[in-house]
Amino acid sequence: MTELGLPMTVPAQDLPARVRIHEVGARDGLQNEKTSVPTEVKAEFIHRLADAGLTTIEATSFVHPKWVPQLADAEELFPQVSDLREVALPVLVPNRRGLDRALALGARRVAVFASATESFAKANLNRTLDESLAVFDPVVRHAKDEGVHVRGYVSMCFGDPWEGAVPLHQVVRVCKALMDMGCDELSLGDTIGVATPGHVLELLSLLNEEGVQTNVIGVHFHDTYGQALANTYAALEHGVTTIDASAGGLGGCPYAKSATGNLATEDLVWMLQGLGIETGVDLGRLTATSVWMAEQLGRPSPSRTVRALSHKDQ
Repeated sequence: MTELGLPMTVPAQDLPARVRIHEVGARDGLQNEKTSVPTEVKAEFIHRLADAGLTTIEATSFVHPKWVPQLADAEELFPQVSDLREVALPVLVPNRRGLDRALALGARRVAVFASATESFAKANLNRTLDESLAVFDPVVRHAKDEGVHVRGYVSMCFGDPWEGAVPLHQVVRVCKALMDMGCDELSLGDTIGVATPGHVLELLSLLNEEGVQTNVIGVHFHDTYGQALANTYAALEHGVTTIDASAGGLGGCPYAKSATGNLATEDLVWMLQGLGIETGVDLGRLTATSVWMAEQLGRPSPSRTVRALSHKDQ
């Protein structure tokens, strides 16, 4: 599916030699679908992503079905993908109940979802920012007691649809609180896609100054204003080696009507291949997987790379 010899590899100085892609399409992508995708299709999607070389695939969310009906089949799905022994399969857990459900099925990597703003905490979690952190604290601590890896998502790091620009120190406070609880890594979310490269570098630098090391930071960009790859490049320049992306560009934010979804994994891999940065991902297989998933959903993939490569195959 790739053009012979393209993209041409031209390394840039002072960038990481390898990047770990944290694939979110099966959870963050599919949870935004208007209708539920059959469990068997989700399981095959995850297996195909693994076959393409992705080693971290966020599988599902153990949230109450009332809030995210598209992921109501978490208990049914997780056993169908647990045969992927060499693949990390993180799952989202909103509270202790969700954590217990995940642990009962053998999950060894979980994630909690915090907000950098009061408005989004109230809209998404129905709590104040501090109340939500208080809920997460025993969840994270119990997960660590069980020897489970914990990721802390921080949404609205670069802008909020109600509050506008988010002060950097506010984001740092939430990040430090999650790390103090015991989180192993953070994911900085540009939930409505308004970040620009200078903003990204400034936040990363401030986090470092406040004691949060780059090696525990991942970035999660949306492409609402076409800035996701530029922001990713800025993060790479700073030394970030964990990048969230969604196969085929699945997903988006319901609070930003113009949002075009997550950074597409294929677009990310194309750029990284051109830079000579290793990912372990087979772009041809990944593109074929996204074409297949688009067929299941009945619409074309928004990923520019998927469209370009699949068009050349016709």
